[in-house]
Amino acid sequence: MADPRALQTNIAAVSFTPVRDGNARDGMLGYVTCVFADALRLDGIALRITATGRHALSFPARTDRQGRRHPFCRPIDDRARRAIEAAIFEALGIGAEEGQHDGR
Repeated sequence: MADPRALQTNIAAVSFTPVRDGNARDGMLGYVTCVFADALRLDGIALRITATGRHALSFPARTDRQGRRHPFCRPIDDRARRAIEAAIFEALGIGAEEGQHDGR
């Protein structure tokens, strides 16, 4: 499998705002803001811990009247998601072993 970092992500100015104590739910750790391609600020990206202990990003979305989610922005595919996660996790100091939990 190709290294997800091989995909050009051009993510900079990554910042993290943790949720306040007592507000963490469903593994929620906080929110990430970053700049993409020196042109687009992405805000409200949730950083979570999955049930298996892996760090993951959730992208902001609205929910329509039928309960369907419509993301404001999102990776175009799994390869892009992995590359974006790798770049953001690196900027936040989250190591590969934390971001890519292998069950050990």
